[in-house]
Amino acid sequence: MVPFMTAHHGGFEPVFCTIVPPHVLDTLARNSDAALSDPARRTLERDSLERTRRRLTTVIGATAVAPAPVAGEPHRTIYDAKHGTTLPGTKVRSEGQDPGKDATVNRAYAGLGDTFDLYLKAYGRNSIDGNGLPLNASVHYDKDYDNAFWNGEQMVFGDGDGEVFLDFTSSIDVIGHELTHGVTQYTANLTYYGQPGALNESLSDVFGSLIKQHALGQSADQADWLIGSGLLAPRVTGVALRSMKAPGTAYDDDVLGKDPQPATMAGYVKTSQDNGGVHINSGIPNHAFYLVATELGGNAWERAGQIWYDTLTGGELSSNATFADFAKLTLTTAKARYGSGAEPDAVAKAWEQVGVKTT
Repeated sequence: MVPFMTAHHGGFEPVFCTIVPPHVLDTLARNSDAALSDPARRTLERDSLERTRRRLTTVIGATAVAPAPVAGEPHRTIYDAKHGTTLPGTKVRSEGQDPGKDATVNRAYAGLGDTFDLYLKAYGRNSIDGNGLPLNASVHYDKDYDNAFWNGEQMVFGDGDGEVFLDFTSSIDVIGHELTHGVTQYTANLTYYGQPGALNESLSDVFGSLIKQHALGQSADQADWLIGSGLLAPRVTGVALRSMKAPGTAYDDDVLGKDPQPATMAGYVKTSQDNGGVHINSGIPNHAFYLVATELGGNAWERAGQIWYDTLTGGELSSNATFADFAKLTLTTAKARYGSGAEPDAVAKAWEQVGVKTT
């Protein structure tokens, strides 16, 4: 297992990535309604414990896993945590087994498969690590757990509290987002703080959205470009956790507050919270990708996605890359793959629109 690390006080600390940003849970935890605040507080406490476990796993070493038995085919196993916190839990579905009665199990299984398919069919990547890594997931984690995460070894899904968040297997892009943290872990290993951390989050949003688009057969102009669509409960005034098309518009709710994501560098947020705003400023590179994809048209996982994939996996991306570093490299990779023309022009134009220099 390659450790997923971030710089921390002169050393390195393994990263624990969740789909719901801590600033959202912090807001809920302060609510006077216990139905909202209690699940959020428990989720924050559980996330803190899992973050510690992630550090310990890196120190003592991860459990060895067997490679997938057949190259180019997924090897999925779904476990039921039964509202406990011991991972992985009880095995409830293995690769090739028919769907059961538990819709959450079925959605997790399908989402892992959709993620595997996008990476293999679009980019020739054999699972998350490129070497057929088995895809394991645990569902029904903890009670009213308001998050989903990749812990460096497997996926974990909460059921949500039913008040603000619904079942975290309900969005394909959430599953793809978290598994893409694994791809980043095995490739550029971007530092999870500040701009490289925001790039880390953005790449997960980009490929999470592409996984959904690929699974649904949607072109760039047909896609909703939302992350976590269907995740918010009916009482919430909002459509998703984030919008790549229009960062800052995903929700505007009396409980959650307003989506804080900027779309351009003019709105860049300087903060020490959320690992330097990794879930907030990711809106800027997110919007750049959306602009490239819609400018080029067609299937976004093809030309636009290929440029971003080449940039992530090409070996030139520094773990401490800034937005400008990443932007310049996307332009370089676009020219390397496609020559001069529409692709590099779209890339240069998009980064200029969001205020990031490529020269």
